[in-house]
Amino acid sequence: MTATELAVEGVTLTAGARHLVRDVSLTARPGEVVGLVGPNGSGKSSLLRAAYRVLRPDAGCVRVDGADAWSLPVRRLARTVAAVVQEAGADFDLTVREVVAMGRSPHKRLLDGDTAEDLRIIGSALESVDAGDLAERSFDRLSGGERQRVLIARALAQQPSLLVLDEPTNHLDIRHQLEVLGVLRRLPATVLIALHDLNLAAYYCDRLYVLRAGEVTARGTPGEVLTPRLLAEVYGVAAEVAVHPRTGAPQVTFLPGESAPPVMAMSDHSPS
Repeated sequence: MTATELAVEGVTLTAGARHLVRDVSLTARPGEVVGLVGPNGSGKSSLLRAAYRVLRPDAGCVRVDGADAWSLPVRRLARTVAAVVQEAGADFDLTVREVVAMGRSPHKRLLDGDTAEDLRIIGSALESVDAGDLAERSFDRLSGGERQRVLIARALAQQPSLLVLDEPTNHLDIRHQLEVLGVLRRLPATVLIALHDLNLAAYYCDRLYVLRAGEVTARGTPGEVLTPRLLAEVYGVAAEVAVHPRTGAPQVTFLPGESAPPVMAMSDHSPS
């Protein structure tokens, strides 16, 4: 597994007359973990769908190692990019091991069986998300958190060089949130991830892009982006931000019951 460069260049996505995303550009350099944050409805999921080639941009393009993603053969793209989406889709009448084995499909011909190497990769993917003991369970009988871990394992078994994940910590307890994000942080791959938890984003992401109403309103390192002013502007909440003495990462503390301070008109908080 080697890392891939992702470049989103001036992407606009529409649904009828409504803009989902407007003129958004971002980069995820090889080996980076890049986070998308922002309120509900800000365009994070739509932008991710463009990144893993489900929504075709109305304007702009998505490039994977310099090539237009929509020009790449499906099989080559599947070997390069793996996605974990919020909606798991229909139930699978398969065991957990069989679901994770689906991640090996881009690397095989149609009727090929699993090799010893495939089995090793599948087992390793399951263990990395603490799901080894689920291998023979029926996928459709798992809890929401267990399903999420299995779908992440399937993406890991694909051995992509670019992972695109939409709220992968949804349904997970705190321990498994930390374990899964730790696995993603250590991968020799590029990761683009949407997260709601700003403290997790601050700790695990190299850089953040903040979306609001389909546009990028801030970009930079977590320390540059996560400020009380931005949280007031984008989320409408009062908060304090300090560097945690143990982790060295910004830590956001929300102040329930306090009104967000008044702010000036929205401005791009990107570092100069």
